[in-house]
Amino acid sequence: MTDKQALAYWEKLRKQTINGTPVDFKSPAAIDRHKKQLEGNITEWCKYFFPNYARVDFAPFHVKFLNRIIKNEEWYEVLSWSRELSKSTITMFVVLYLILTGRKHNVILTSASYDSAERLLEPYRIQLDSNQRIITCYGEQKSVGLWESRSFTTKSGASFLALGAGQSPRGTRKEEIRPDIIICDDFDTDEECRNADTIKKKWDWFENALYPTRSIDKPLLVIWCGNIIAIDCCITRAGAMADHWDIVNIRDKQGKSTWSAKNSEEHINRTLSKISARAAQQEYFNNPLAEGSVFKELSYEQIPSLSKFKFIINYGDPSPSNSKNKAGSMKAIAQVGFLNGKYYVIDCRCNHATNEEFVQWFYDLTEIIPAGVQVYNFIENNTLQDPFYEQVFKPLFVKLAAVKGYINIQPDKRKKADKFSRIEGNLQPLNNQGKLIINAAKKDNEHFKRLHEQFLLVNPQLKAAADGPDSVEGAVWMVNEKLRKQNTGQIMIFNSKNNRNRL
Repeated sequence: MTDKQALAYWEKLRKQTINGTPVDFKSPAAIDRHKKQLEGNITEWCKYFFPNYARVDFAPFHVKFLNRIIKNEEWYEVLSWSRELSKSTITMFVVLYLILTGRKHNVILTSASYDSAERLLEPYRIQLDSNQRIITCYGEQKSVGLWESRSFTTKSGASFLALGAGQSPRGTRKEEIRPDIIICDDFDTDEECRNADTIKKKWDWFENALYPTRSIDKPLLVIWCGNIIAIDCCITRAGAMADHWDIVNIRDKQGKSTWSAKNSEEHINRTLSKISARAAQQEYFNNPLAEGSVFKELSYEQIPSLSKFKFIINYGDPSPSNSKNKAGSMKAIAQVGFLNGKYYVIDCRCNHATNEEFVQWFYDLTEIIPAGVQVYNFIENNTLQDPFYEQVFKPLFVKLAAVKGYINIQPDKRKKADKFSRIEGNLQPLNNQGKLIINAAKKDNEHFKRLHEQFLLVNPQLKAAADGPDSVEGAVWMVNEKLRKQNTGQIMIFNSKNNRNRL
């Protein structure tokens, strides 16, 4: 950005801030009463002074964070809030609250680079320069000659400095006041996290150069803003020693939006559908995943003519979805056949889907099987999912059967080992031996791309979705059950430990 463009951008933001913060108080006494009332309620203070930002209600985790910060003068906190949860903005709110109420005086904001730090500090300067509500309640903040994007000082003497990681923090003391707020925002980068030496160097700079700029006898507030983008990164190191490490994902453990006032389920589904599962886990669920820890690659081959298979299994892994969620939950069905010692994944469905769409998938996959080939349809229905089959899916199958005809569907109620043990123990050996074959003709199909991705992201923690691999494992197991009963002698023997709970 040229100087001319930067000036035009600054002026645009300045006008937006002026126009967005009108003041309707007239008497100094009324202004003072209102200010004192707001200062007693941090959330109302933020809503009043930053209406351009605080357009929707705060989430509970926002409110808890704001109150933690103002109640603890000496504090070290790490915010690993997902993208779109406003960690940098909410941090700005509370920092300006502490500055304007006179509780803090010297702020350093550091980031991965100087340019990034300067960009992140700019909203602070704009608010202090042009926010009419701040100026009305706390007076003119801009100081003549001390008002640059890199470093500025308010008329009351509060100072702000942008620093890139590795820059010398010398000169950060303002008269007798050493830094009493340090903000580390977007400190880690993907490229740097791939180099352990770089992470160590940056962390050493923070610990040995930046943090010691504080006064030992004066309280310091440290706030880190950043997602967990690698197992070892500066955020994880900071989190290990923080007074509080606040990890909030785009969805909670129940699969609901953690900030529903801003991020609807439909909007989240739309966003996540356009990026890989690996990227989604890293950016929105604080779960950096290394691809290929269990399944490093999959075998793709042309599928034999379906008429050559004696029987074919369709195995569905449902996750019954709330009827209010139009996009549905992640579901999968794998279609598997066995021929000449190999297990072929002929077709699959793997996507967010409603219960009705899931039932329709069974019909779609059944209809492609040629006459003369027996097809068996199974739907997982263990004790954790019961009574969903009877109450949700069975009526849907009956309803569709009245229109499209009856298909044989059997609930699988077997007790199973945990998902990772089954997938790793029963599918990895087949994959390693080249006996688990994926349909090469479907490689570019969106459902198969999702299945491929889920296989590569399988790990012991199993934080990423694994509905696709789980349905493949269920189908393979059912194939083996049919082969065992037919006594063909061609069955692939599974690890008995993982298979024990499936009988």
